[in-house]
Amino acid sequence: MKFKALLLALLLSSAFSFAQDKVKYSKEDIKKMETYLFNEGFNIPSPKKISTIIMKDGTVNKGYCSKVDSKRGQIYEIAIKDSATKKQMTFNAENVSEMYIYPSNAEKIAKVGKYFGNIRNFGTKKLTKNTTAESIHFINQTVSLKNKKDDKEFLMQLINPEFNDIISVYYDPRAKETGGFSVGGSPQLGGGVIKSYYVKKGHKVMWLHKDDFEDNYDFLFGDNAEFVKKYPKKSVEWDYFSFLVSQYTEMTNG
Repeated sequence: MKFKALLLALLLSSAFSFAQDKVKYSKEDIKKMETYLFNEGFNIPSPKKISTIIMKDGTVNKGYCSKVDSKRGQIYEIAIKDSATKKQMTFNAENVSEMYIYPSNAEKIAKVGKYFGNIRNFGTKKLTKNTTAESIHFINQTVSLKNKKDDKEFLMQLINPEFNDIISVYYDPRAKETGGFSVGGSPQLGGGVIKSYYVKKGHKVMWLHKDDFEDNYDFLFGDNAEFVKKYPKKSVEWDYFSFLVSQYTEMTNG
């Protein structure tokens, strides 16, 4: 009997604990959490605007970006034509500390088409993110691609520059998206959620896939008790990731 009573107490305690972990959000809250706050990821530079490349030794080079070569989606070489001397220069990405380039018009047009191709985007993303006139910021980071390869330096595009004080999120050029469905060529319904990013907190940079989000929730957000109480791991979804990073940063910074 004592064993049954103890088992019942444990079950009730677990149920109570689980109930505490669940938060029911209003439709307005969910809509807000589903809003995509990261910048768009771009792969093709504009050859018509002046890019800036800052080397590890502090040397600054400005010019028109004529070529960006990549392997496995990551940049390994950049070529620019000096804006003053017109001299062609090529840089190994491992020697570059930071880079600011502008996305090409062709890629922006393609992203606008993709935006209108999914109904979900209308309520969760800003079209201006696809047509940005601002430069794209790349930072040299040491990372293991998909957490499988040996650590290596890559120039990675920062996509949360407005709230990267604690957690920096980088574009994964090879990321896939969740699937949706379309009828008779109409805009896609559902899907379109990016499945992976590279994420840095402290000195750790990792590839974060949606399937591993819950396992890494405590590492990302667990040091802020107020945040965890408001957005417990059992109540949030991967779709809310950009909002969660933004909100965690705001609540942690006070």
